[in-house]
Amino acid sequence: MGVGRMAAKGVVPLGKKIAPKVTSGYVRELLERAIDGYGPIKAAAASADARLVEASGDVEDAIDIAIAHHVRYAGAQGFATNVGGGVTVAVAIPANVTGLALLQSHLVAMIAYLRGYDLGDARVRNAVLASLLGEDNVNELVQKEKLPGTPMAIATSPVHDPALDATVGRTVTTELITKVTGRRAALVVSRRIPLLGGGVGATADAFSTHQIGTYAREQLRDRRRSEP
Repeated sequence: MGVGRMAAKGVVPLGKKIAPKVTSGYVRELLERAIDGYGPIKAAAASADARLVEASGDVEDAIDIAIAHHVRYAGAQGFATNVGGGVTVAVAIPANVTGLALLQSHLVAMIAYLRGYDLGDARVRNAVLASLLGEDNVNELVQKEKLPGTPMAIATSPVHDPALDATVGRTVTTELITKVTGRRAALVVSRRIPLLGGGVGATADAFSTHQIGTYAREQLRDRRRSEP
């Protein structure tokens, strides 16, 4: 399936269907769907295994492929949810937040799986969500003691802290909404040129996804190397 068709048949309609409003619980539900699979979205582990086969068993090459694929997917959904005309802000913002949350969670979960992390572990799932904040936001939140540590520290903490579930979900939700609504405000000037808005949205979402994938790759170090 082509990138455009995946965006049209999977991510964007899903956003419109299950996202009447965006909340921290909603973003956490998207994480579950991204990891476990939903509709046209394959489970992260199954997708990672497919990329590993494509990369002839080389984990780092598989991660390269996964990032490249998700950057293209993000660009497609960013274009579709930022084209003007009949798409209203009330629909487009939830759909765009949904698209980013799904795609970026799916990508980070794939990277975690390929690096030897258990996607069923609540600590790892929190680390996947925390990765969506990006390096600068994570470092700032750690300094302010609003996060206990980096995604790597969260994934490998001795015990799971249930209170962290709500904190991470709420923080990621705020960041995603701020990112998307801020971009749409900047695109108001291009409303009379719909394709321009779509192009800017596509570029922004693709770039953001590449950054998140790179950050997750740096953070979620290969745990298999430490096994005896």
